[in-house]
Amino acid sequence: MTKQNTQHPQMGRPLAYHMRRLVPDVWSLGAGLIALLVLAPVASVIWLAFHPVENIWPHLISTVLPRYLGNTLYLMLGVGVLTALVGTGAAWLVSMYRFAGSRWLDYALLFPLAIPGYVGAYALVDFFDYSGVVQTALRAGFGWTDARDYWFPGVRTREMAVLVLSAALYPYVYLLARAAFREQSNCTYEVARALGTGPWAMFWRVGLPLARPAIAMGVALALMETVADFGTVDHFGVQTLTTGIFSVWLSGGNAGGAAQISLVILALVVMLLGVERVSRRNARFHGMSRASRPLAPQQLTGPKGWAATFACLIPFGVGFVLPVSVMLGHAVKKPDAWVSPGLLGALGNTIVVGGVAAVLTVGGALFLVYGVRMARRGVPRLVLPLTSVGYAAPGTVLAVGVLIPLAAMDHHLADGILGLTGYDPGLVMTGTAFALVLAYMVRFFGIAQGAVDAAFGRVSPSLPMAARSLGRGPSGTLREVYLPLMRGSVATALLVVFVDCVKELPATLLLRPFNYNTLATRVYEQASLERLGDAAPAALLVMLVGLAAVWVMAHTNRA
Repeated sequence: MTKQNTQHPQMGRPLAYHMRRLVPDVWSLGAGLIALLVLAPVASVIWLAFHPVENIWPHLISTVLPRYLGNTLYLMLGVGVLTALVGTGAAWLVSMYRFAGSRWLDYALLFPLAIPGYVGAYALVDFFDYSGVVQTALRAGFGWTDARDYWFPGVRTREMAVLVLSAALYPYVYLLARAAFREQSNCTYEVARALGTGPWAMFWRVGLPLARPAIAMGVALALMETVADFGTVDHFGVQTLTTGIFSVWLSGGNAGGAAQISLVILALVVMLLGVERVSRRNARFHGMSRASRPLAPQQLTGPKGWAATFACLIPFGVGFVLPVSVMLGHAVKKPDAWVSPGLLGALGNTIVVGGVAAVLTVGGALFLVYGVRMARRGVPRLVLPLTSVGYAAPGTVLAVGVLIPLAAMDHHLADGILGLTGYDPGLVMTGTAFALVLAYMVRFFGIAQGAVDAAFGRVSPSLPMAARSLGRGPSGTLREVYLPLMRGSVATALLVVFVDCVKELPATLLLRPFNYNTLATRVYEQASLERLGDAAPAALLVMLVGLAAVWVMAHTNRA
């Protein structure tokens, strides 16, 4: 009796083997669905921009778009230059030298990262405006009676917006540049000193070229946040692409036009990422030997030491001390604002929505990264890097991509349920915080994915292999091997995503249900009405939550 050949005619493998490969496993399927969910809003924006109900693209180009784009590019140029100078300079000083206060400034220079740009804008305007502390003191000291008696620089200007955004965003450059400087070998600098290189030439010819990739990445992050900002530019009256989305969509009622402006923002972000990658494409720096020694900071005393201290105190003062002091002053003057029902409700909403979004985001990142590692095909591995695009997309862009498709689905779902049961459920997704949670997940999925992927990479491959040899399946290996070893990284990712959800303003303004406030939107609403006394408690709570993340970040990245 002849044995039937079940081998594949070309590959020489059993046919059952190839049939199993055609059937997606749970991990691959789940990873693909999560990636689709994250990428869908961006794809939706692109589709809406090319298929608007009413095409106002020619009108935008001939009227407001040049102004929006010009102001956005102006802010990007100013913030890029200032953050690069301040962040790199401060990182060089605290890494290479020891001077009065350098040890606590090493961490304090990260504190402005906890201050949202819009809070810094409210504080600076309140401090320097006509009725603020500075001008009031000048009038009292010199006997001036009104603004015609003296000249004072304008406060609500593009230049002040650049200053506030730079003070809030320079820690991105500082954090990465500081790590890059401290990873360099002291041998390199000893050789440079032996050849007669001075302090300035040491920085320009040795330290800066070696740290350039890290600095470029930090500046790119700061510029992406600048493009995404709404609260700061809105308070200063600067019309940018982000404020244009609000104007065209909410005031003009044209969702297609908002999507078209969103597409311009996405193009800017993609160009920014491309320039950053090209700028460091050929940059390769490696350690000279295994015996390389860490940096040995030099002591600065006298005028040089005090100059270094003063130089580091300026960004810390503008980015952290000023906004905290102004908000604390208003909170002390109006203590009853701390027990306001609006504040307690906003606090509860923030904790619930931010907490749910953080858990779902980190959980989805865990499933996706592990699913990609378990996948038998290369397609999920190609999709994984694309899921970080949400972090590069501003909240306003994601709001357009989330709300419009969900609203259409909501109406069809409600009509279907009404037709089948006679019961009208209302807007299930857009009428609740569902859309807000989804936008948070997409916006900050890249952060969670990066942290989780790095944590998986730190686990020795022999451990999961041993678990599999002892009969543990993929789920058991994840639960019993990976998660216990990754507990700290997962907790950090949860905290960072939660803090970013707390600070997020534009997406929250556009997607929140009616009469639903978070701490960020309460700060914005009260400050827009010039009621900083009522906005101060919510602003301080946002800053306090941000400081928790900065503390974790500082200790995670300490040398």
